Amino acid sequence: MPVLFATHEAYLDHVVGPHHPERPSRLGAVIDGARDAAVADALVPLLPRAATMLELERIHPAWYLQRIELLCRKGGGHLDPDTSVSPGSWDAAIHAAGAGLAAIEALQANAGGAEAAFCAVRPPGHHASAAQSMGFCLISNVAVVAAHLAALGERVAIVDYDAHHGNGTQDIFYSDPRVLYISLHQWPLYPGTGAHDELGQGDGWGTTLNIPLPPHATGDVYLAAVDEVIAPALEHFAPTWIVVSAGFDAHRNDPITDLGLSSGDYSELTARLVGFVPPGRRLVMLEGGYDLDALRDSAAAALGALAGIHHLPERVTNDGPGMHTIAAVRAFRDHQGLA
Repeated sequence: MPVLFATHEAYLDHVVGPHHPERPSRLGAVIDGARDAAVADALVPLLPRAATMLELERIHPAWYLQRIELLCRKGGGHLDPDTSVSPGSWDAAIHAAGAGLAAIEALQANAGGAEAAFCAVRPPGHHASAAQSMGFCLISNVAVVAAHLAALGERVAIVDYDAHHGNGTQDIFYSDPRVLYISLHQWPLYPGTGAHDELGQGDGWGTTLNIPLPPHATGDVYLAAVDEVIAPALEHFAPTWIVVSAGFDAHRNDPITDLGLSSGDYSELTARLVGFVPPGRRLVMLEGGYDLDALRDSAAAALGALAGIHHLPERVTNDGPGMHTIAAVRAFRDHQGLA
């Protein structure tokens, strides 16, 4: 199955320090993974476009966007204690947000016969709330995509398997019944959100699902979470599109997290998640992942899954902690009357 692969040279111009974990070489690692012989022939190149201000303002207020752009034009600096920009960051950010939009347009046009898309973007986005940058994130790339799809009348499920909870994405859609936000993440870990009892509010109550996992959780735990908790929620919500926030920092070698996945685990995990919607409605967008070898191999495994290729750069992992968490989340949701 052909897969659109979207990336842009502008992403290399977002440079925030020589020793910063969110560095340009991350993009090179993902591109190296895309060149893996097991998946390269399935990929169809796609050039991202810049998101328009109208598209960005579905999520972020104009003053917030103008603040980022102005700081970049002045030469860069800190937006908050852990999020900085350089002169090229604004162009990188609007092309990162626009990559998902370009992918949607290409999938809808059946470009190259592709049935899924992978957007290798930076900076990442899932920590950025409507009016607050944080956690290396400037614009909420996945939220821009989901808001666009929702405006077209689609029902959108976002599944975030980055090791860190996507607090920004959750906040943006916390009251929105058109978007189901699901997160698998390490607990405790930055940013300290994502408890199992955060369910949404107002009309969006029940459309947030958090599965906080203990350090060293392995691939079998993730798959159990999909089968026992995520699958019922997705089947009940009946999404027409799946958007995956694909952070690969749950890999056991990642320097800033403590989870226990291998690159091979991302093959079946990604395949199961995108399988809840028909081909042509599957979009994966890069978030975190800070060990370059792990990032390369994990991205290759996820790309293989989108193409229907069982590509395991490493053996899958088993027997880590976390099964009790899955049972507890399932019991809690049953008590709340949620699927």
